[in-house]
Amino acid sequence: MAQTLELAGVEKAFGATRVLHGIDLRVAEGEMIVVVGASGCGKSTLLRIVAGLEEPTAGRVRIGGRDVTALEPSDRDVAMVFQNYALYPHMTVERNMAYGLRIRGLPKPEIARRVREAADLLGIGALLERRPRQLSGGQRQRVAMGRAIVREPALFLFDEPLSNLDARLRVQMRAEIRRLQRRLGVTSLFVTHDQTEAMTLGDRLVVMHAGHAAQVATPMEIWARPADTYVAGFIGSPSMNLFEAALAEEGRAARLRAGPLVRFADGPRPGPDGRRLLLGVRPEHLRPAGAGEAEALDVSLDLVEPLGSESVLHGRAATGGEAVTARIAGAVPQAAGGLRLAISPAEAHVFDAESGRRLDPDG
Repeated sequence: MAQTLELAGVEKAFGATRVLHGIDLRVAEGEMIVVVGASGCGKSTLLRIVAGLEEPTAGRVRIGGRDVTALEPSDRDVAMVFQNYALYPHMTVERNMAYGLRIRGLPKPEIARRVREAADLLGIGALLERRPRQLSGGQRQRVAMGRAIVREPALFLFDEPLSNLDARLRVQMRAEIRRLQRRLGVTSLFVTHDQTEAMTLGDRLVVMHAGHAAQVATPMEIWARPADTYVAGFIGSPSMNLFEAALAEEGRAARLRAGPLVRFADGPRPGPDGRRLLLGVRPEHLRPAGAGEAEALDVSLDLVEPLGSESVLHGRAATGGEAVTARIAGAVPQAAGGLRLAISPAEAHVFDAESGRRLDPDG
């Protein structure tokens, strides 16, 4: 039965090194939360604390309202799916899936029922007599998921379970995990460094940065309104352009160091003219400027990546030399030396240059 998960002020330090800085999070029953971030940001440590494999330096962990901070992993009613599958090589698929239930002393008919139901759900019913060495990577991952499913836990924990699979199989398994999680309705915490996995799997995302939860929101909220420049640069591929700029026209516009003036579509920003800003523009929100558009970005191209229906352009602003990446529909000749790109004010994101925090019209 699905349960809530609550983290209250969770901190972790290894000696003098602080890895987690007061993480607060509430996961609703049946919700899939994805913790995403670069290597070393603390996401795996957070998962291990929830699992009971690490003890927090401070803070509490509650599952279904029960404080489990001091409990052993076996007493938390959680099931974990690991990156390396963690299958017993000498056991068959059936015995791997049933092992935890046998340890718990469940009756043999109940074990057989659960294993068969999970195997049918995962499409591995014909593999029950094979050993892990006889399986592909995708099949091994299904077995690892089956071992978790048969336990019927209150909480699923996924520790980068797809990172060892090839790109095509990762896409397939992403869809499979999401389908199963929704069908089973089990509260889930999924850790990954892959932003595509995060965006496609999560009901909400926790974007981790240097041990802090930089933003907790739905995937589209994070895409549309990143809380700071780290989130803005991390979510999206290619990454968001961040142009140095200064407040102008009594807060109603930004003058880019690279030249053009961008007038805000949603109202003035607080502060005096000249306040240092970073203007964020996603590559797909840059477009070739029309002949009559005076406020455009002059870019010298270094590389054109033809992707069929679109091209990704890499270059530098003619003024100031800032890096510019644009995603343009259709083909762009490799020999093109430069072009002018226009910025849509409605798609621009404004950040304070000093703090990196999002700067909205209300401040």
